Amino acid sequence: MENSIKILADKCVGCGICESECPFSAISMLERSEEHARKFKLAVIDLNKCTYCGACKQICKFSAVELKKCRPQAEIDKSLYKGVWIYAEQRHGKISNIAYELLSEGRRLAEKLGTFLGAVLIGSNIKSKAQELIDRGADKVYICDDPVFVEFQDDPYTSILTQLIKKEKPEIILMGATNIGRSFASRVAAKIHTGLTADCTSLEIDTVTKNLQQTRPAFGGNIMATILTSRHRPQMSTVRHKVFKEAKIETGRKGEVIEYKVDVKTLLNRTKFLGFIKSAVNYVNLLEAEIIVSGGRGLGKPEGFRLIEELAECLGGAVGASRAAVDSGWIPDIHQVGQTGKTVSPKVYIACGISGQIQHRVGMGSSDIIIAINKDATCPMMQIASYALEGDLYEIIPNIIKEIKSSKSV
Repeated sequence: MENSIKILADKCVGCGICESECPFSAISMLERSEEHARKFKLAVIDLNKCTYCGACKQICKFSAVELKKCRPQAEIDKSLYKGVWIYAEQRHGKISNIAYELLSEGRRLAEKLGTFLGAVLIGSNIKSKAQELIDRGADKVYICDDPVFVEFQDDPYTSILTQLIKKEKPEIILMGATNIGRSFASRVAAKIHTGLTADCTSLEIDTVTKNLQQTRPAFGGNIMATILTSRHRPQMSTVRHKVFKEAKIETGRKGEVIEYKVDVKTLLNRTKFLGFIKSAVNYVNLLEAEIIVSGGRGLGKPEGFRLIEELAECLGGAVGASRAAVDSGWIPDIHQVGQTGKTVSPKVYIACGISGQIQHRVGMGSSDIIIAINKDATCPMMQIASYALEGDLYEIIPNIIKEIKSSKSV
């Protein structure tokens, strides 16, 4: 049984609401054929665009939409699914660091399952990049190389990855929780009728059931939930940047490169790429910074970030912030660290006036060294810090800056 949807002609009044509300532009209002007595237009659904989301059925006041959604089989033959895959994200021919982080964790999971580690690389003229993924631990690299993939677009990338998954049947798929990953991972999961756990911070294998235990913050970060996709395959997760360490390079490592032939005619594409405009804003990339100095509500005022910026400049680091500081309008959201901001993993993280709620700790907990400056010695950040400095940050930070400048002048 397959999904089906149709417009009931005797009930449709041609109001056009479904056309305007359809998120996929799959409905058009057309003139009725002569045999219909009604003078109203008729809604017509393009099944090539329809995703059977049910938005039109919900909005129709005249019950003119008949939707039947089938459910995938309750149980599948899990033995048909083999391998751990990572999606090797790339932009303009350069593989993103998140791919190397996923390869590191993917290798660990693959070894627990006793299976291979695969990487999927989609782009244009990117065959030469396959060895980079093999050197980082991939046993197989699936190449989808065609000019249609020169720039990321949801539709063609979703179509080709869906085709590849249905053909090869991987057991686990890991993708980065980046702008690209978040944009089309859910689309792929919907197409292949499986679950997706977003923004995972921890992954583990149940060696008995082979279920992937996917842990992520839930209820605003107040608890950590472990989610299973026990009845379906593949199991899909998106993982935040910097949660895992990058896989080490093993130059000359052997692996298999599999080129997947792309039939462009089978790819859905409802958009046209016009051009890429690079951001004109210059700022230190938090994701790559080795030293980050962050300010929080404890600064008490927006002017406090001048002190944070000065300390960061002295250390050659970047400026971060808690959500409370961003929500107060003290600093732009590009600096936000935490569950709803960026996940970072610097060598040194200096938290100034940040209490350290779980939402913030999720975004910086993997830092090598954590230095906390706070009046409250009992706050969570002071408890997890490698070094905790209790006191007024407006007294402590200027002294630190003074000492740094003195040491540089010697």
